Amino acid sequence: MFWAFTRVGLLGFGGGPAMIPLVRQEVVERYRWLSDDDFADVLAIGNTLPGPIATKMPGYIGYRVAGVRGCVVAVAAVILPMILAMILLLGLFSRYRHISWIQGMGQAVVPVVMVMMAQLTWDFFNKSRLALGWGVSLAMSAAAAVLIYAVGLHPGWVIGSLLAAALLRPAASPSRAAQ
Repeated sequence: MFWAFTRVGLLGFGGGPAMIPLVRQEVVERYRWLSDDDFADVLAIGNTLPGPIATKMPGYIGYRVAGVRGCVVAVAAVILPMILAMILLLGLFSRYRHISWIQGMGQAVVPVVMVMMAQLTWDFFNKSRLALGWGVSLAMSAAAAVLIYAVGLHPGWVIGSLLAAALLRPAASPSRAAQ
């Protein structure tokens, strides 16, 4: 577990959102600690809670896999590389920031993070499409985009509202579900 989350901490350039695909790679693909459905649930609930997603997800996943010890190991593994890298890289950057290739290094990471986020977005949309169909997935995506970007509603409120609606929705009776 330590090495899985250390890799995330070392390669997670761009902060928490950029780390999500790396966490998924380690947790779902490499070690199979969670299914895609479980990972999506952890991500959704993690986004509704305050604090950085880069520590919430490893903390919960570590706890789920190995209890309190797993939680501590996962969080420590993901933050220690970040702390050390911040001290080292920011020290070097502040000393040599006037050099053009140093400035270009920071700018070169942005397209890579964009591609990683696009892949994650496509994976989640595809999962939604398979579960809900094209129409519902597109309608919910559009409604969420309007609420978040046009209205300015925090994503946590959107996710929380959907979770509340799902909990409050009456369960279909077996006879109605068969029809």
